[in-house]
Parts: sequence; structure tokens; C-alpha cells
Amino acid sequence: MYIRHLSLVDFRSYVQAEVALEPGPSILIGPNGQGKTNLVEALGYLATLGSHRVASDAPLVRQGAERAVVRAAIVRDDRELLVEVEITPGQANRARLGRAPVPRPREILGVLRTVLFAPEDLSLVKGDPSDRRRFLDDLLVARSPRYAGVRADYDRVLKQRNALLKTAGAARRAGSVGDLRTLDSWDAHLARHGSELLAGRLELVDLLRPLITKAYDAVSQGSGSATIDYRSSLGHDLDLGVDRGVLSAALLAELARLRVQEVERGVSLVGPHRDELLLSLGDFPARGYASHGECWSYALALRLAAYDLLSADGAEPVLVLDDVFAELDAGRRQRLAELVGGAEQLLVTAAVVGDVPDVLQGARFDVADGQVRRVR
Repeated sequence: MYIRHLSLVDFRSYVQAEVALEPGPSILIGPNGQGKTNLVEALGYLATLGSHRVASDAPLVRQGAERAVVRAAIVRDDRELLVEVEITPGQANRARLGRAPVPRPREILGVLRTVLFAPEDLSLVKGDPSDRRRFLDDLLVARSPRYAGVRADYDRVLKQRNALLKTAGAARRAGSVGDLRTLDSWDAHLARHGSELLAGRLELVDLLRPLITKAYDAVSQGSGSATIDYRSSLGHDLDLGVDRGVLSAALLAELARLRVQEVERGVSLVGPHRDELLLSLGDFPARGYASHGECWSYALALRLAAYDLLSADGAEPVLVLDDVFAELDAGRRQRLAELVGGAEQLLVTAAVVGDVPDVLQGARFDVADGQVRRVR
């Protein structure tokens, strides 16, 4: 899989941009603030319908414009497909496949697969559990786009259930009974969608476990052993397999057990939104114990493992390294370059060409003043 052409209209800093790409490495060079990351962010949006930099769509639209358009020609198995998203803050976005509108934007998920390395990836190791949950869920959707619907359904149910708990809790504190007649129904919905999401995550962690250990060893050259585990709100040692029915029953039982506490606190205490992906180096948790360099190696290992897993599914993703080499020491730079150099398509952004190891030199683009110009 590779991107043959990228078109932008009113996306971030670009009034318009047309970038012709090809397989192999493409190096985007330019000073900070000139729009390099905007280009790869646009590709990431086509792949995930989200940004790795911001939580909402509004910053993606150029100031003064009503909407932005991101369009790319994707080549996969010798067939080319045009995919497009129109981003309109405050309204429903629209998408097209092969110039034909699709009913929902999420129907384009899976057409383009990307794996993005970025400075923000350090939060996968040092940040909150929500960062690691998003890593798992984004990878789930990349492998099986139907999980986009599962995640959306779960988030909708969780929001409604929390609103009910909050209202009931406030009523009880005010001396009223609080109306909980619909809570059983919301419990059933949360258990059904939650069990599906939880089962997908557990399956994914099992697949990732050996890949992450291998990738960390390659990046760090044997400096420690990286392992992952999944801690569910149902218990750290989740010995329930991945049977959806069993997981749903377990979620319902735990919701019933904690109902009083949930009403008192006005929030759902059980479900995948409370879970954690545990990252360990040897016998210690990476968060809080790993050095800065070890955290970088771990973050890189997570992305490399995702890349290997997606490639094993039969469609090698486009690999993107956004300003990563500037964050790494010389040894890690070289090892990373050797690991990714064989990718079908590799996009690298850097402030100066000297940051990019020679093994990755390929097509070069200068990015400055809202323009992207190929120079080699």
C-alpha cells in the first residue's frame, strides 16, 4: 500500500497543496512551523478520522475557511482508489470513496492504513491510561473497522449512563430518592458493547505481546525486557478468556456489586473506559521507573509492533516518522532507520536533513511558506 497523491484544501496552514508521492522513503524538510506535520496529520486523519495532535476538528480548518478537504489517491494491490474527507466543524463531516459519497465517514476506515511515530508518542509510556487505551482502540479499528462502531456505541452508552448516575446521585444528596428505573437497561447496553470492546482488546494484547518484546529488544539492543499486560476493571488477573457472553455477564455482575458506589459518585466505575494497558521493563512498570531513553525505546516498540501486526494482516501500512529523529540519540536513530528502511512507503519529516540517517535518503521535499516543493 502506498499514497500516490495527496491534496489539501484549507487544511491547517494550507490554502491548497498538491503532493505527488511514490513508494520508498520521502523526506519532508523544513523549519519548524512551516507545515510538515500538517501534511502527515492530514494522512493520519484519512486513516483514523482523528488527529494525533488535537481532540476536535476545529483547529484542522484554516482560519477564515468554513471547511477543509483532504483527498488522497491510494494504491493497493495494483488498484488505485480515491478517498476524501470534508471536515466542517460543528457539522457532520462527509466522505467519498472513488468520488462517490458514503453514508457515514467511518465507512472509509481501512482504505488507508498508517502507523505514525511522533514526539507525542512519549505519552504512551509516560502519560495517562487513556493514551494507552486509545493506542489499543485505534489499532483495533485499523485492523477491523467495525470496531469504530463498537467504540462509538460504547461511548454513547457510557455518556448516557453517567448522566443518569450523576442526576440520581444529586437527587439523593438533596434528600430525594432519585429515578433509577432505566439504569438496568443502560447496564445491559454497557455490558453488551463493553464486552465486545474488551474482548477485542484482550485478543489484541495477546497478539502484540511477543511483537513488543521483540521490537524493544531491537531498538534498545537488549537493554531490558519489555512486557505488556491488560488490567481490567473486572480484576487484574482476568481469567475469563475472550468469550463475549462470559465477559458481558461479568460486567453486569460487577455493575450490580458497585451500584451504590456509582450512584454516590455519579460515574461509571466498571467497563473498558477504566482499564489499563500495563507496560513493564523487567520487574518494574515503565511509567515512573524507565529513563527518558528507555521510554522512547518503549514508545517506538509499541509503534513497530503495530506496524508488524498490520503488515501481517496482508496490507503493509504507510509508515510515518514525524520529527522523531531529532528526539533520539545517534544509536537509536541508526537502529530505527535500519528497522524501518524496508517499508513499502515511508514518510519522514525533519527540520534539517542532517537529522535523517543516510540509509533513509530518498525523494526529498522542501516545505516552507505554505508550499511543498520536490527537490530530488
